[in-house]
Amino acid sequence: MKKFTKSVLLASVAAAMMGGATIAKAADSVNVAFFLEWATPNQISKVEKAYDDAMGVKVNWTDFKTGTAMTEAMLAGDIDIAYSQGLSPFVTAIQQGHPLKMVGVAMEYPANNCYIKNGLGIDASNASELEGKTVAVPLNTMADFAFRSYMKHFNVDVSTMNIVDQEPADGAKSLADGNVDMACIFGGNSSKAAAEVGTAIMTDAQKVEAGIGSFDVVSVTEDFATKNPGLLRTFMEVTAEANASWTGDAAQLAIVAKDAGMSPADTKSQMDTFIFLSPEEQKAKYFGSEGVAVSAAESLGLMFKKPGAWNVDKKIAKVITGEYLD
Repeated sequence: MKKFTKSVLLASVAAAMMGGATIAKAADSVNVAFFLEWATPNQISKVEKAYDDAMGVKVNWTDFKTGTAMTEAMLAGDIDIAYSQGLSPFVTAIQQGHPLKMVGVAMEYPANNCYIKNGLGIDASNASELEGKTVAVPLNTMADFAFRSYMKHFNVDVSTMNIVDQEPADGAKSLADGNVDMACIFGGNSSKAAAEVGTAIMTDAQKVEAGIGSFDVVSVTEDFATKNPGLLRTFMEVTAEANASWTGDAAQLAIVAKDAGMSPADTKSQMDTFIFLSPEEQKAKYFGSEGVAVSAAESLGLMFKKPGAWNVDKKIAKVITGEYLD
């Protein structure tokens, strides 16, 4: 993988120094959130310390089980950058007035699967029979968004269902134990476990036909973005380089699989469903006046609407920016 040169390193540090009084923090460390069982090319840069070298600071990575947990850590001041947070927990945080920004798209992928317990005799042809059933869902995540999208597509009344808030691993176990009738899951190992006892309500091809898809975001605290724009831009540059350098060969797969806590075969299977966009592709598709990031966030905002005003004075558009991709 291509390494950042010394001149790039010096430039990024110089840019970070423009933050003035904040340089002491920047010089100490940057804290980044990520998911296990969610394999991405930049995990090679993580393992090889390419981020540390390019940013000129120690980069600490902490794994989380859900995007909502990432938000909580960001609000507590423990995390500066979340890669890759689901759009749903990001939007929920913005709705609640929390100071976060979306600065990139980590990847596009098929909507998370909801697995119906084998033996129930329920599938897409009679999905209405899910009404009154119990479903495990990690609330306010992209798995939650997928669940509600599927139920809307099949005209299932969600209000009749018993929804249990469970992390993916717990949901997969509940499905296996027969404590829930359906579990909505993300993550390689958890999805594999759920697939052993259940069947996805829709195939990837059916999701595409129905217009149901997902993308994860790179989010930051407003404080970090404002005070450390150079460090943030360099983080995005290293990520973009890792994506561009990805070939999926055995050596790369081995590194990512180990860091993601998955087997190489499962890692390849998962990553084959991911699309990693270049900065130019992200800006063209998701940001700007014609970008889909704002419209997607607004749609999620309506789905997960909380009490009180939503998107007053185009709030969501003000916290979605592609400027750090330049």
